[in-house]
Amino acid sequence: MMLWTANQIIRKFSTSSNFFQNKLKLALIGQSLFGQEVYTNLRKQGHKVVGVFTVPDKDGKADPLALAAEKDGTPVFKFPRWRVKGKPIPEIVEAYKEVGANLNVMPFCSQFIPMDVIDHPTHGSIIYHPSILPLHRGASAINWTLIHGDKKAGFSIFWADDGLDTGPILLQRECHVEPNDTVDSIYNRFLFPEGIKAMVESVQLIADGKAPRIPQTEEGASYEGIQKKSNAKVNLAQPAEAIHNWIRGHDKVPGAWTVIDGQNVTLYGSSMLGGSIPDGQLLEIEGAPQPGVITNKGLVLFGSDGKALMVKNLQFEDGKMIPASKYFSSGDRDSVELTDVEKKMAEDIRDIWKAILSNVAIIEETTDFFKSGAASMDVVRLVEEVKQRCAGVQLQNEDVYMATTFQDFIQMFVRRLRGEDQREEMVIDYATKDVNNMTVKMPWQCFINGRFEDAENGKTTDTVNPADGSVICKVAYSSVGDVDRAVAAAKEAFEVGPWGRMNPRDRGSLLYKLADLMEEHQEELATIESIDSGAVYTLALKTHVGMSIQTFRYFAGWCDKIHGKTIPINQARPNRNLTFTRKEPLGVCAIVIPWNYPLMMLAWKSAACLAAGNTLVLKPAQVTPLSALKFAELTVKAGIPKGVINIIPGSGGMVGQRMSDHPDIRKLGFTGSTPIGKQIMKSCALSNLKKVSLELGGKSPLIIFSDCDMDKAVRMGMSSVFFNKGENCIAAGRLFVEESIHDEYIRRVVEEIKKMKVGDPLDRSTDHGPQNHKAHMEKLVEYCEVGLKEGATLVYGGKQVHRPGFFMEPTLFTDVEDHMFIAKEESFGPIMVVSKFKDGDVDGVLKRANDTEFGLASGVFTQDINKAMYVSERLDAGTVFVNTYNKTDVASPFGGFKQSGFGKDLGEDALNEYLKTKAVTVEY
Repeated sequence: MMLWTANQIIRKFSTSSNFFQNKLKLALIGQSLFGQEVYTNLRKQGHKVVGVFTVPDKDGKADPLALAAEKDGTPVFKFPRWRVKGKPIPEIVEAYKEVGANLNVMPFCSQFIPMDVIDHPTHGSIIYHPSILPLHRGASAINWTLIHGDKKAGFSIFWADDGLDTGPILLQRECHVEPNDTVDSIYNRFLFPEGIKAMVESVQLIADGKAPRIPQTEEGASYEGIQKKSNAKVNLAQPAEAIHNWIRGHDKVPGAWTVIDGQNVTLYGSSMLGGSIPDGQLLEIEGAPQPGVITNKGLVLFGSDGKALMVKNLQFEDGKMIPASKYFSSGDRDSVELTDVEKKMAEDIRDIWKAILSNVAIIEETTDFFKSGAASMDVVRLVEEVKQRCAGVQLQNEDVYMATTFQDFIQMFVRRLRGEDQREEMVIDYATKDVNNMTVKMPWQCFINGRFEDAENGKTTDTVNPADGSVICKVAYSSVGDVDRAVAAAKEAFEVGPWGRMNPRDRGSLLYKLADLMEEHQEELATIESIDSGAVYTLALKTHVGMSIQTFRYFAGWCDKIHGKTIPINQARPNRNLTFTRKEPLGVCAIVIPWNYPLMMLAWKSAACLAAGNTLVLKPAQVTPLSALKFAELTVKAGIPKGVINIIPGSGGMVGQRMSDHPDIRKLGFTGSTPIGKQIMKSCALSNLKKVSLELGGKSPLIIFSDCDMDKAVRMGMSSVFFNKGENCIAAGRLFVEESIHDEYIRRVVEEIKKMKVGDPLDRSTDHGPQNHKAHMEKLVEYCEVGLKEGATLVYGGKQVHRPGFFMEPTLFTDVEDHMFIAKEESFGPIMVVSKFKDGDVDGVLKRANDTEFGLASGVFTQDINKAMYVSERLDAGTVFVNTYNKTDVASPFGGFKQSGFGKDLGEDALNEYLKTKAVTVEY
């Protein structure tokens, strides 16, 4: 994650055209990757680094700052110390002065620098400190921010003086501390990337003569000492939140520990635990008020207040780390026999270990990575080099801590390469509900990189059954950090995972298998759709789920039929040129789906996306996330590789916006309202010009001529409005009925409305279920009130049904004039809006029907084929239904015109939304 963040910062700075006028000669004093990035970006902004002063090589390995500077030819000095017995070493101070710096920049420095050096440059020295000074002065500021449970974290850039972190403030930045933040997460998310930018900004403020010097106040000042392993033992006889803060404040360095079964055990990955305690096996822990519990998710600890927290990983005195859930597991698994190819890979990995552990003569099976001197940056290097050398294997930094010896690492690597760990690692904390004569098992967490896990901030939100307003369960409420992790997983899966290299026919086989699993679970999926979205169960079974299955099967068949073409080109003779095109996937795609057809909209977009070879990050609607998360579970069972599909439940304002802004997403597909679609399009353009397809609002006209089949026109007209409770993007938003049949048509529609059964969506005889959520139902009632005020005639309905839940009466308005609000705006509910048109006035009604900024769908009923063709040619909409309505098919393209959006779902056209065309010309 740290390397990814650094790459983002490099990209952001390198693409900037803002080159400052005033420049300085700088001495960089410090070390680490942070120091390296500050150095790199200061040089990119035109400042001259006249010398880098860093720490000596360790075990033959140079610090990252030294490596970067040496590569650029910048003078590098590696002094072991600057002082002896508190006094500066004259020759070292003199060597420093010779570089002629007029400002010292100290991004991260572990050495004591003499005041002779601090005060020497014209502008003095500035230092980065990872706290909001004067709070948490000292060397372990990030740790203490978390240990004390601070709600805000941040950093200060201050002018160095002869005190300890007491100099005047130049610049400060702060961020919110999430409930489950660790030292690593705050550093990677904020302190590292924002700190680099702030250091560069501070230098320029100094260069421009605009840098402030704000004296530090002593009010609220604090100083804490360095946290070491020896003083990091956790006191378990205190409230759970204090225990949690202590553990996360020491994660990963130096590591909070306790005593279990007579040995020191370090605790990692703490999070507060809400709700019921999972079942598990009791574990006695020294000093704890009550035994812990080993569950399938980790170790549960209890505070003195009776509240609980969960610990994910345990590390023993010999350095071996295990998932806490495996504490009572009986020994290690049997060793796997390596194939010849795997043996060759193992030797390649041995070479990587040798290059990193340059102080070890021979890498033996029992060589321990950390006991041989490896540090945290070596972990990052090992993981990245192995992934680069052995493309397709999914590794994380944590895996190295779990397999510290060479033989254990190779065994873990081979199992991971074969995919043997994938199913074992999938642990699902289901929310269960006995409903519809079955027990429904619903995942509720984020689905990232093949695993279900809590949101990074630990937050959840309720999802509600619209039939009675009751809470179904809590669902993860994702943060920006969750989106970033999901995108990183999808990017890795696309670039180095098996998905990108897979034979297209094999990819199609996985999608066929996924469709089969959806069919196998169709009753459960339909039940989830019904209780979460209010869909009538029979409709959910046939359409919501049924068409989703058809969609995946349809696009599975396309996987091995995607190709370019050869093109004759006209060149000077002799024409010995070949030009052909390639159809290639885009990369990581984002999909944002609405709440009216949660599973079907997922299928419409993601099936084409996956068939084209992309990976995806999908955000379900905040009010209907459950079927998407159940779908995620089925993708693992189908064998879809990790990282290919990621599901991130949460708000549009946070999760959706981050997807729009994310620089590593190459395409965003959205179904929803026109105003939100405009905002998404703007954000996608400003971020990285990502490709966009939008299926937005509609006000679809349905024209009913007097020569129609009246029975069919009434039946299909009812369906055009009331299908799926009116929560249908292509619903007929306005019916135009020819004057001579208008009254008869209205009479018959009212008769049919009165026959509709409004009630429990799980009742097989129900025709009309609840609206999706309370706010939408209230909006529909308000819509009807506006129609009445403007003078339309309310023939039927218009009110909320008096029963628990969010039920709206099927509603009918007539005498609707073109200027009225309800004639122009979409209701997205069970409200039929009817206007008359004069007999025979075909062109007049066409003009009225097209007088809208929307153009999603339309329809016409007539038995005159010439009239039908004439009207269908002139209706300005992406879909035209003739003598039918709502008849979509997986093979037929679907999408709108004008402010109803652009791009297509379904059919061959949908594939092009997720492909790019490359032209290749060869001279032979």
